[in-house]
Amino acid sequence: MTSIITQPKRDALARLLQAAGSAYEPEGVEALIAGVLAAPAETGRGWHVLVADPMPRKLADRLQALRSAMAAGYKDGLRAEDFVQLPRPERLGSLRTELATRHLDGFIVPRADEHQGEYVPPRGQRLAWLTGFTGSAGLAVVLRDRAALFVDGRYTLQAAAQVDTGSIEIRHLTEEPPAQWITSVLKPGQALGYDPWLHTPHEVERFRAAAEKAGGSLRAVAENPLDRVWVGQPAAPIAPVVLHPEQFAGEKAASKRTRLGHGLQEEGVNAVVLTMPESIAWLLNIRGGDVPHTPLPLSFAILRQDGSVSLFVDRRKLVPGIERHLGNAVSVMPPEQLGPSLDELAAQGGIVQADPATTASWVFDRLAAAGAKIHRAADPCLLPKASKNATEIDGTRAAHRRDGAALTRFLAWLAREAPKGRLREIAASDRLEAFRREGEHFRDLSFPTISGAGSNGAIVHYRAAPETEKLLAPGSLYLLDSGAQYLDGTTDVTRTVAVGEPSAEMRDRFTRVLKGHIAIALARFPKGTTGTQLDGFARRALWQVGLDYDHGTGHGVGSYLGVHEGPQRISKAPNSQALLPGMIVSNEPGYYKTGAYGIRIENLVLVQPANGSAEREMLGFETLTLAPIDRSLIEPSLLDDDEIAWLNAYHERVRETLTPLVEPDTANWLAEATRPVGN
Repeated sequence: MTSIITQPKRDALARLLQAAGSAYEPEGVEALIAGVLAAPAETGRGWHVLVADPMPRKLADRLQALRSAMAAGYKDGLRAEDFVQLPRPERLGSLRTELATRHLDGFIVPRADEHQGEYVPPRGQRLAWLTGFTGSAGLAVVLRDRAALFVDGRYTLQAAAQVDTGSIEIRHLTEEPPAQWITSVLKPGQALGYDPWLHTPHEVERFRAAAEKAGGSLRAVAENPLDRVWVGQPAAPIAPVVLHPEQFAGEKAASKRTRLGHGLQEEGVNAVVLTMPESIAWLLNIRGGDVPHTPLPLSFAILRQDGSVSLFVDRRKLVPGIERHLGNAVSVMPPEQLGPSLDELAAQGGIVQADPATTASWVFDRLAAAGAKIHRAADPCLLPKASKNATEIDGTRAAHRRDGAALTRFLAWLAREAPKGRLREIAASDRLEAFRREGEHFRDLSFPTISGAGSNGAIVHYRAAPETEKLLAPGSLYLLDSGAQYLDGTTDVTRTVAVGEPSAEMRDRFTRVLKGHIAIALARFPKGTTGTQLDGFARRALWQVGLDYDHGTGHGVGSYLGVHEGPQRISKAPNSQALLPGMIVSNEPGYYKTGAYGIRIENLVLVQPANGSAEREMLGFETLTLAPIDRSLIEPSLLDDDEIAWLNAYHERVRETLTPLVEPDTANWLAEATRPVGN
């Protein structure tokens, strides 16, 4: 990395660092800041503690000045938001030239990093850099004479707007899967490359079968060729790794490690490789900030039978004192030591577990090459992480109360401002974020807010931009899907609001969505029931008139972790995971009329025992989210007595819980917004 510091400033910085007792030299500070710039902006000045603690004011000011200077000098995008421009044609050409030097005829470029997570840091945004597509799911296949981008139905419009379709074809991910396309276009004898860090074994097996069916071959690369041609590729992100206190976690990390270690022993497994940062964060009671909207420290870990852990993480991220919290049973090692540590596990002769659904193929390849006995099984952190303990449940209830107050303040403000006809999507979502930021324990949004007016609301994963945003116009619907990360819980809520007088069709569709929402909220089901078995409850009222929606009804939600958490979900897609007490899932049926409007009603619900006098062990849902549902969009004649009773009871609870938390004007609006509905 070329330094931007002049020698006099370098000398001055060295003196400040020495006076503060920092172990850093100026060159090290520059490298650290490069990583800080590649982390989300929410890191703020929190990274200063990585340089010196306490931080003298003069040094802090000098660090901020250096950070600003370095940020101004970076090119080719340090964050995903910077990839919105269409790619320069030479990017494809440069990649093809690099492939030719490696005797490869093509290469697979997924939207993924080494951890297979939902949010990918700027360094891993290879698909966006190459194609211009910034959606959260997709994959490209680049061959010598053609290239294709595969996206699902959520992103077809976005891909068409962002990608140069003259050089990259856009294909539907489910209607024409990449493996099927590869079989149809790869020529006999051609070699298709892939980065084993960016694919799971299941994906590799599909692509290998497709390539071989075409008479070609699939070949792993030791170094990603796209990284060689990406000039200005961001550094790996660096954000402080901090303690997540027991007052929020509800259980000591040592207790979790011991409990899971005993589980491995019972299964006859010597160690398990953990590659999901959210599992590592939960297990060790730590949090980070390496990716947007989810407090994750990008890292790897090995958990052994005795509860000891090897944590593979960049030490520069660790705040002072964090290793004392981790304890003697947790060894901190550089990420580069993961490979040799896997070799060592294999040499010890025991069984090593890894999750083929979430772990990079590279890990399995390394273990196999070292002769390890591999046990393919789910990440052992998944279920205990998903089944929240009493402290986490109390925390998420408290977070939802604060979040509900912020959202209600916003809805009252919206009711005053929207009729003026001047409010736009970005200004609206910015105002909601400002209300949330005032809340105790707020740390970040839990995902980029979906703020869609009119026809933009029909785009399921729409994200407002200056060139696409609309006015909240009279006679339209406004769909707002948003959430926040609080130290004590994660929220996700969608409300659809009528701006002015809604049409009869809008009221009909909204009420049918509401009926599905209530059906899930009221559901009682025997222990062992999966979300797949419940999904139809949410769709029945829409199905009756020939309507449906193309996304799942519910996803799992973490505790100050991912807003999308497995293994639980409510979806048409087959899912064998039973819903268990303590799991949090969303309840979000919807309806979308392309080119006109979108409707979604989303609350988070908690799985709870619901026995009563039942012969079998029964479960049900406790609704956690607290915010009024727009009464003007409800057609009471479509609701039965039980549905009206649920709605009125829910609104009564919203009113009684939130009124003490909001100012008088908002309380008055809330009283009107939650008046009982009758038919």
